[in-house]
Amino acid sequence: MKRMFAAAGLTAALAVAGCGQSPAPESAAADDAAADAAAGAAPVAASASPEPPAVAARPAATGAPAFAVIYPGGTPTGPATVAQGPAGPGGIVSFTTASSPDAVIAYYRKTAETAGLSSVMAMNQGDARAYGAAAEDNSGKLLRVVATPVDGGTTSVQLDWTTGK
Repeated sequence: MKRMFAAAGLTAALAVAGCGQSPAPESAAADDAAADAAAGAAPVAASASPEPPAVAARPAATGAPAFAVIYPGGTPTGPATVAQGPAGPGGIVSFTTASSPDAVIAYYRKTAETAGLSSVMAMNQGDARAYGAAAEDNSGKLLRVVATPVDGGTTSVQLDWTTGK
C-alpha cells in the first residue's frame, strides 16, 4: 500500500516537473547523467531496450492515443480513469507486469519516440523508474510512466497520458 502511495506521489511530482518544459539540451542531459551517477543511481539507458513479451499491447482505455497502451503482457489492477482537461482528454491506469522497471521504461521511451514525443524527464529512485515525454508542438500530448518493483518479483506500473488538443 505504501508503494502505491509513493508511486502516486511520484506521478504527481512528475506532472508538476513536466509541465511546460522543453527537452533538455544534450549538455544538460550529460550533466543529469553525471548527477545520477554521483547519487548512485543507474541512468536509464535509451539504448538498453529489452524486448517486452511477445503479446500485443492494447490501448489503456477507449480513445487513448497510440502511445498510451498497457505494456505487453501487463495485467490492469482496475479500469482506467479518464477525464477531460485543458490540454484535452487523458487518463491514468495502473497495472502489473513480470518485466523489470528498466524494461518497462525502455518500452515506453521507444513507444513515445515512435509517436513523435520527446523525452522531457527520466528519474531513478532506488529501484523505481520514471519517464515522461511530451509533444514539442504545444499540442498538449503527454506521457508519464512510473515503474516500481514489488514483492513477488513483479513490477507495479502507473501510466498517465494526455491526448492533446
